[in-house]
Amino acid sequence: MKLVRFGAPGEEKPGLIDADGIVRDLSAIVPDIGADTLSPAGMAALAALSPAALPAAPAGVRLGPCVARPGHFIAVGLNYADHAEEAGMAIPAEPVLFSKAPNCIVGPNDDIIQPRGSTKLDWEVELGIVIGKTARYIEEADAPAHIAGFCLANDVSERAFQIEQGGQWIKGKSCETFGPLGPWLVTPDEIPDVQNLAMWCDVNGEKRQRGSTRTMIFNVNFLVAYISQFMVLDVGDVIITGTPPGVGLGMKPPVYLKPGDVVTLGVEGLGEQRQNVVAFAG
Repeated sequence: MKLVRFGAPGEEKPGLIDADGIVRDLSAIVPDIGADTLSPAGMAALAALSPAALPAAPAGVRLGPCVARPGHFIAVGLNYADHAEEAGMAIPAEPVLFSKAPNCIVGPNDDIIQPRGSTKLDWEVELGIVIGKTARYIEEADAPAHIAGFCLANDVSERAFQIEQGGQWIKGKSCETFGPLGPWLVTPDEIPDVQNLAMWCDVNGEKRQRGSTRTMIFNVNFLVAYISQFMVLDVGDVIITGTPPGVGLGMKPPVYLKPGDVVTLGVEGLGEQRQNVVAFAG
């Protein structure tokens, strides 16, 4: 299945994509794409539906983030060896974990707002994991049973906030609109090999990132199990898993986003995103 949330910001309805690519309205079946829906029982109930029997959403409707606001929005840093090299950082012996504020999550095609004082706004195409079963001290072999699906993410980053101003990375990772998710939450049965998915990101039509999930240092199942040793992962939580090389920070000289730029990105099987960069207007 491909699950979506559609409609105006803050008023999204749950939906799914049928075989013809039409958004079907699930709002008479479930309240949202959140904890109840993403549980094993909830997903089994949705899989049993006939999409053709569901009403179609309006053509061209906005897609919101594919998951209702998670309790945890966890990110993994330096999880591609070639990205760690371009950032001038050592390959980590264990996963580098940080949080992004859940309220930075937006739809896949919503604007990226350059925050006040920003000078080094950057892009990162990433694979996202959506938790489908509470994970607490689980083993790596048990991780697949705890995953509801996967999604595309842009880990938007402000490098000066993140690196140059001290403290923790969360400062440069959590600004408003820094978490585009979607377009779809794709169930694992539609992804033959999550560790062999092509990834790309362009800025203003120019090639920036090209990579594959096969070059991850720590794979999807390891990450879910590892993180569950340090916190309880609840249904609906999101983990984004790192980015391949080609970010603005790694260019020589570095190149950063500015208002008027357009970012496009995708992960094989998980769809595409398109974001316009705009200045903060407050």
